[in-house]
Amino acid sequence: MVHQYKNGDYNIVLDVNSGSVHIVDDLAYDMIAMYQSNTKEEICTLLLKKYLSQEDTEDWKRDQEKLKKEIESLYDEISSMKEKGILFSDDIYENYIEQFKNRQTLIKALCLHIAHDCNLACKYCFAEEGEYHGKRALMSFEVGKRALDFLISNSGSRKNLEVDFFGGEPLMNFEVVKQLVDYGREQEKLHNKKFRFTLTTNGVALTDEIMEFANREMSNVVLSIDGRKEVHNKMRPFRNGTGSYDLIVPKFQRLAESREQKNYYVRGTFTHENLDFSEDVKHLAKLGFEQISIEPVVAPLKESYAIKPEDVEQLLEEYDKLAQYILKRRKEGKWINFFHFMIDLSGGPCVAKRLSGCGAGTEYLAVTPWGDLYPCHQFVGMDEFLMGNVWEGVKDIARRDEFLRCNVYAKKDCKECFAKFYCSGGCAANAYHFEGNITGTYEIGCKLQRKRVECALMLKAAQEELEETKN
Repeated sequence: MVHQYKNGDYNIVLDVNSGSVHIVDDLAYDMIAMYQSNTKEEICTLLLKKYLSQEDTEDWKRDQEKLKKEIESLYDEISSMKEKGILFSDDIYENYIEQFKNRQTLIKALCLHIAHDCNLACKYCFAEEGEYHGKRALMSFEVGKRALDFLISNSGSRKNLEVDFFGGEPLMNFEVVKQLVDYGREQEKLHNKKFRFTLTTNGVALTDEIMEFANREMSNVVLSIDGRKEVHNKMRPFRNGTGSYDLIVPKFQRLAESREQKNYYVRGTFTHENLDFSEDVKHLAKLGFEQISIEPVVAPLKESYAIKPEDVEQLLEEYDKLAQYILKRRKEGKWINFFHFMIDLSGGPCVAKRLSGCGAGTEYLAVTPWGDLYPCHQFVGMDEFLMGNVWEGVKDIARRDEFLRCNVYAKKDCKECFAKFYCSGGCAANAYHFEGNITGTYEIGCKLQRKRVECALMLKAAQEELEETKN
């Protein structure tokens, strides 16, 4: 499968199965589009007609002969690339899928819901202001300790493990966070494990003490902010209706600088209320943040702030605007990363990641304050997705196996999608909420994801060009 598109000043050709990306001129771009459905002679005739005016002159005849040789040489080059498996390559993964579905998995990450409570009342919160369809609660040290023990005992020989402190707002239970980090560090030595702790916070309770602790112990910190003041305050107010922007921004700026603009990102959500979200990214960049993520809200269409099908065209244009803005800044030596435009063309994720994504329900689980296990944080509180608990382990084997079999070949809409090995089939929770099962797809999300991949590849090409220019 080959995907061709134009973005900025680039003609981009993606060979989907091999992952090879080619930046080509107009002639090669047109020939690749014709290659599989036309003979060499037919392609030559069509391209000569397109690229030469029909004038019966000696100059025209010389130009025709020169172009004909160029076309023939280019055709042979494309044929060679096909033979090498970097263009029009075969799908090597589909034959592997049966073995893949029966793979043995180890648990390598937990999302600890350290607090089912929050000091904000964000309008789009899928956790219902931190309560997750239930009652407010804070995780005890005993439950958290058992969760870490469960992770260690179910991780096999895997050394590197991840624990995300999540909420609600995890800083409402900061003492237990500290205790669990201390406990985890003790267990590392005993079991030859290495914990990568991360924290997601709205910043309201952030203090200098917590910043110091986070800089020492947290591999990554996610800071929740939606962008421009009016946008943020409208969607992320306190429970009394007042905005939180002025309180959190100085704290976030200090934390980003204290981490030398690395190993954090400011993470926002855009909605139907701010379809011009590229302006929010620009605003965050002007505040000094270099690691930025602004993601589309996922909500039932009945909600006033939900992304509507008619919004998609504008959002695609916004991603293009954003890509050009980032490129302009990089040319000026002003670096920022946009999370959804980050892509690795050399190493990239392993085969399992490319086929199945985040590992929800198999390698990654969410833990409630009571120790219940769910496939991920977006399923918490949904009784049908309760998989077990940290004392007894995963009890719903059928549900686990359902997630184990969920991959890009199990989703009919993914099979012919050029982005399938970058999004890995998309979010299972979004699919369930919009299609009723985890092997469905969220159409709006798919359209936005495809555009993000296109922009990411363009930026990668531009970055390579910039580096070549410097050298």
